[in-house]
Amino acid sequence: MNPTTVHEAFEASVRRWPDQPMMMVPRSAERAWLPDGLTLSYREVAERVGALQALYAQAGYGHGHRVAMLLENRPDHFLHLLALNALGASIVPINPDYRADEVLYLLDHSEAQLVVAVASRVRDLGEVARQAAKTPPVACVEPLPAQLPPARSAAMPGRPGRAAEAALLYTSGTTARPKGCMLSNDYHFAVGETYLNYGAMAAIREARERTYNPLPLFHMNAGIFSFMGMMLSGNCVVMPDRFHPRTFWSELVETGTTIVHYLGVIPPILLKQPAHPDERRHGVRFAVGAGVEPQLHGAFEERFGFPLLELWGMTETGGGFIAAEEPRHIDTRAFGRPTGDMLARVVDDQDRELPRDTEGELTVRRHHDDPRRGFFSGYLKNPEATEEAWRGGWFHTGDVVRQDASGMLYFVDRKKNIIRRSGENIAAAEIEAVLQAHERVAQVAVIAVPDALRDEEVMACVVPMPGVEADAALARELFDWCMQRLAYFKAPGWVVFLDALPTTGTQKVQKSKIFPEGEDPTRRPDACDLRELKKRDAVTAPRR
Repeated sequence: MNPTTVHEAFEASVRRWPDQPMMMVPRSAERAWLPDGLTLSYREVAERVGALQALYAQAGYGHGHRVAMLLENRPDHFLHLLALNALGASIVPINPDYRADEVLYLLDHSEAQLVVAVASRVRDLGEVARQAAKTPPVACVEPLPAQLPPARSAAMPGRPGRAAEAALLYTSGTTARPKGCMLSNDYHFAVGETYLNYGAMAAIREARERTYNPLPLFHMNAGIFSFMGMMLSGNCVVMPDRFHPRTFWSELVETGTTIVHYLGVIPPILLKQPAHPDERRHGVRFAVGAGVEPQLHGAFEERFGFPLLELWGMTETGGGFIAAEEPRHIDTRAFGRPTGDMLARVVDDQDRELPRDTEGELTVRRHHDDPRRGFFSGYLKNPEATEEAWRGGWFHTGDVVRQDASGMLYFVDRKKNIIRRSGENIAAAEIEAVLQAHERVAQVAVIAVPDALRDEEVMACVVPMPGVEADAALARELFDWCMQRLAYFKAPGWVVFLDALPTTGTQKVQKSKIFPEGEDPTRRPDACDLRELKKRDAVTAPRR
């Protein structure tokens, strides 16, 4: 019988590859948890998942419930995912860098029945949860109690199937609040199958791969894409807590890694490191990721000895495209051609298909009677946004691309008002809303500015209230205001004070006219550079 849920597919993999490693954590003396590392076989994972499943079932959690999780990049994330999926419940991963207001929004919007968290976060999450409209209890996973707080409502009747929600991932949009992407079991299968079907330079071998993914588990890439691809093929996910340049190469050698995942910020950092004895001793076959600068692509491959295969995908689309066949055009931003059942079309603002080599918005769909098969099920509580994204039967990605005569797609820019910093999609409107609430701010516009290390950085263009002195002290005050209310990466790395913002006749800010065309505003003598203050641990716990 074909599996219909992620857990059923996991059970099939356990039967087929019981003694193969499934999860591996590298050693790290600097890490507070599992400093000696950990390796779990498929059989051992199944034993832990079974115990968790019984615990959740005893407390009444099941089909139709959502459980929020702040479990960092630890094996616990996948153990709880599989246990809850077996019961038909959905997970809601929490970004550990979220502040109190962001977490509160997520808990209220998702209507999570329970929050499970690592010990260091139980207290602050409990404070936030008590402010939620439907206060969810918070349980610690170090260790879990003998009994979990009971579910506040009965589970839905019936057995969950492919259409049942398995995860709710929040992704930034152009509005002030993130949208909740409902991701079904079918979505998870489609993502895993996409990974396994890329082939060519990205071919996956059964029960022979170890995939090192340093990206956060609350994102689709590490939380679903590499996990499902490896689980369905009897392979292993290698789970560092995050990217560490100093130990990167030694961890690849130690874990026997064969595949690496990256973001565009990682290659330049590694290229700037001094030569490491393990940087050519590894067994990496290829890396998959997005955003490597074309001028660095060839230099990276020549120095470290494996190809960087650029791909494109979104949380909403699940699968995507990859440049895994030569010529890969590594001196450009090429990310592959449409293959398999994923179709692509480049359109103008009126959704008219454009001729080749013309820049326009990338729209995608499946080559099925159901063009949405394998995509997200929709935005939670926002059917209008879902249908707007799917207008005309094609999903509108918001990415500007061009397609050449051979079908190769090239990334150009983002159409939406999004800032992409070190792989994080940041909604400018969310930061604007926070800054606008400050008593010294009359007007504000947040824009993206180039950053050599992080692709883009956040710049706040602020018009102070009358009589307020626009100086470095005010810039720091506004920065601290944001750090207390937003994840650290959303705080402005640059602040510029202006006398006024250009607006339309309907008082909408014209961001393209704030600075003269071609000007780099970071080079203005009055631009306040706050980038060195943007530290992950600058504020250790969410605050209101």
